[in-house]
Amino acid sequence: MAKSTLAFTCMNCNASHKKWVGRCDTCGEWNSIKEEAPLAAGPKGKTLGASKGRKLALGDLNTVDAPLERSTIGIDEFDRVLGGGLVPASAILVAGDPGIGKSTLLLQAAAEFARTGKKVIYISGEEASSQIRMRAQRLKLTDASVKLATETNLRDILTTLEEEAPDLAIIDSIQTMWADHVDSAPGSVSQVRATAHELTTFAKRKGVAIVLVGHVTKDGQIAGPRVVEHMVDTVLYFEGERGHQFRILRAVKNRFGPSDEIGVFEMTGCGLAQVTNPSELFLSERDIQTAGSVVFAGIEGTRPLLVEIQALVAPSPLATPRRTVVGWDTARLSMVLAVLEARCGISFAGKDVYLNIAGGLRISEPAADLAVAAALISARQDIPIASDTVIFGEISLSGALRPISQAENRLKEAQKLGFSAAFTPSRMKLSSESGMNVTKYDAVDAFVEHHFGSINEE
Repeated sequence: MAKSTLAFTCMNCNASHKKWVGRCDTCGEWNSIKEEAPLAAGPKGKTLGASKGRKLALGDLNTVDAPLERSTIGIDEFDRVLGGGLVPASAILVAGDPGIGKSTLLLQAAAEFARTGKKVIYISGEEASSQIRMRAQRLKLTDASVKLATETNLRDILTTLEEEAPDLAIIDSIQTMWADHVDSAPGSVSQVRATAHELTTFAKRKGVAIVLVGHVTKDGQIAGPRVVEHMVDTVLYFEGERGHQFRILRAVKNRFGPSDEIGVFEMTGCGLAQVTNPSELFLSERDIQTAGSVVFAGIEGTRPLLVEIQALVAPSPLATPRRTVVGWDTARLSMVLAVLEARCGISFAGKDVYLNIAGGLRISEPAADLAVAAALISARQDIPIASDTVIFGEISLSGALRPISQAENRLKEAQKLGFSAAFTPSRMKLSSESGMNVTKYDAVDAFVEHHFGSINEE
């Protein structure tokens, strides 16, 4: 006789039993023993290899699907990052440093979404309900019909969501959730993986949009197994410097929209306020005609963004000079310094170099190379760049300036903010230059010679 592969599990304490009994020996609960098939078993106790499953419905590549039905949250910057709004049955992971404002942002988003007539449930495993209500009072959100609960047991959370059937559920945070069928502590790899899988599966099955809050490590990566980022549809990072009031919501993965879009917020006493024109805000405190200060016209996602790049070059008393960078890639700075020395004859040996992106923004575009080089030389020679000028261009190892994408959008944004001149690479096709005085260069040495003349080594 074949051995039975069925298991008997207590629904109250998850204890396993060899056979069905009326009362659980572990917790003492009556009529809580249920018969369950293990995950590796198929119909009638057969293994997966010994039984057939149902045939899948196959479709063609030219099959026309119904368009996505998005629901706007009510916060334009949040909707922009999501690709135009919230998609039902989607799973979103939001991560950021402790205290950066994740809970504040999501509570505001929950309130705005509830005000549109949608049903929203906010479940916290980190804060008490009284703490969340105090934050809601401070942010003046108490009029929104957001349902609130504090719980860490995944089974209770899923039961509540299934019975309430909300349009949006926010789980804060995934590291505090506890699945009673996993034998490990909350926050462990197995717990995070299991709870994320159950919640994303529930979202797809019930058509509920779920937002999961995730912790980050000291390196800025999302804590827990990497597979969680593959499970969800969208991964958002909420970043910013504690000393600055600006916060950036950045999409690093999005199955329903651009994967490099950003939303800009300003931290105020009444919560996070949207910044509709971040370029103007990032340049609001820029000094006039300051050596080492250059405006870079960049692109973040689909949005042109103008930021100030600041450089300081000073004699170093150390045998190995400092190379300090805030908001840019340190390796990229080393490459630009090497190109300036090898192709332009400008040495930074014996000098400390400090580079900063104003406003707490982080830039990853290679198009910032020329602006960084201009700021470094301007600071070294104490020669300012004209304040009405923007600069962008990628520098190759040969010293040539490479063309970049979306040059016209960069110029239009600069012209809108009052800039009248631009320094760019040549070989770029510009159908319209927005009425600006655009000067093009083939190589970085030509740019240096034109603006700074012959630089004599000290």
